[in-house]
Amino acid sequence: MSTSETAAAADRAVALLRGCGAETLPHPGGTLLAHLERVRTRLAGWDARPALQLAGLCHAFYGTDGFPTALLPPDARPRLVAAVGAEAEAIVYLYAACDRRATYPSLDRADGAVLDRFTGRPVVPGPQLRRDLAELSAANELDLAATDPAFRDRHGPALLTLFTRLHPLLSPGARDDCRILLTPPRNP
Repeated sequence: MSTSETAAAADRAVALLRGCGAETLPHPGGTLLAHLERVRTRLAGWDARPALQLAGLCHAFYGTDGFPTALLPPDARPRLVAAVGAEAEAIVYLYAACDRRATYPSLDRADGAVLDRFTGRPVVPGPQLRRDLAELSAANELDLAATDPAFRDRHGPALLTLFTRLHPLLSPGARDDCRILLTPPRNP
């Protein structure tokens, strides 16, 4: 996807997000739309490929295990595919469908299944999709940690443990940001 195609897809995604009310939904750090844009920016800072950046912008369309408000039902997947393409939408669906409690303990294993919370069925993603899920998870959680100190205090240690275990799936930028944002400050 060229730079101009990616920009056009991002514009279509933002228009769809606005049309679904994302700019009025409260979310830590402001609105859902602001959060989604920050996640995309973080992924871009890690040099994520365009499909993953677009997925970061759209990751909450179907709701998530941690944010149940859906902008579109999963049966409306063709609308998001039309906006951002099939590759980005597949990442969005996997992220939204992921039952975190059932999936995260084995996400670092090549044979680890993602439990689809919509269908109740396990799916074993290929290596790229597994890395995408880990990277998007890190970008999302780090945005929450950066914008909400209470969230960071409450969940930072567990997230640091998770993302340290997922280290092989994460880009160098993601690994660095996890260490910087989630490591508790030392007491003097």
